[in-house]
Amino acid sequence: MLIRNQLNSTNIVIAIDGTSASGKSTNARLVAQALDFIYVNTGAMYRTLAWHGLQKNIDVHDPKAVATLCRRWKTTLECVEQTVRLLVDGYYPEKEIRTDAVSEAVPHVAAVAQVRRWMKEKQRECLRFGNLVMEGRDIGTNVFPETDFKFYLDASLAERAKRRAAEGVQENLAARDRRDSQRASAPLMIALGAVVIDNSNLTPEQTSAMILERVRAKLKPA
Repeated sequence: MLIRNQLNSTNIVIAIDGTSASGKSTNARLVAQALDFIYVNTGAMYRTLAWHGLQKNIDVHDPKAVATLCRRWKTTLECVEQTVRLLVDGYYPEKEIRTDAVSEAVPHVAAVAQVRRWMKEKQRECLRFGNLVMEGRDIGTNVFPETDFKFYLDASLAERAKRRAAEGVQENLAARDRRDSQRASAPLMIALGAVVIDNSNLTPEQTSAMILERVRAKLKPA
């Protein structure tokens, strides 16, 4: 399905959802590069808000404080080298949002309903940059439920933990999965019509090839 954007033209959105360390980011980048689409990492947007909250000494466990922060922060979207960035006061905290402290804070920030509504609006604005490959946890179910290009990536808990360890990140993935799937607002779930890919034993190249095959088949003229 072509999705109408704010400039009254239509663009394609490929939604790639999935669990933590299931390869969403790597595969979304590969697919975007192969198709010359714009890559959007929605997780980075939530991390940016979490980082901003920590910088402002906000209690990330206080939903009201987080919601107030989200209403008041000054942000802009920019597209650099085919990748969308969310800037705070004109700054993109590329390295800062990957710290352990932000990783610990982001699930609490992301669970706030007002934050998810704000993020949905901001993420839909990305259509102005062109055709998108957008990865996250609620793209096919909440942000762009109307798209015909929905994918859900997963892998065994052991494999995902191994991937995180290789990145030098210590994260309780089982706990993160529970928080993501049980939150009241836009929980992690498989979108209706999504293609589910278990890539426990697949390389990123194999996984992205599966996605590209299905996308190109749908885009091929009848």
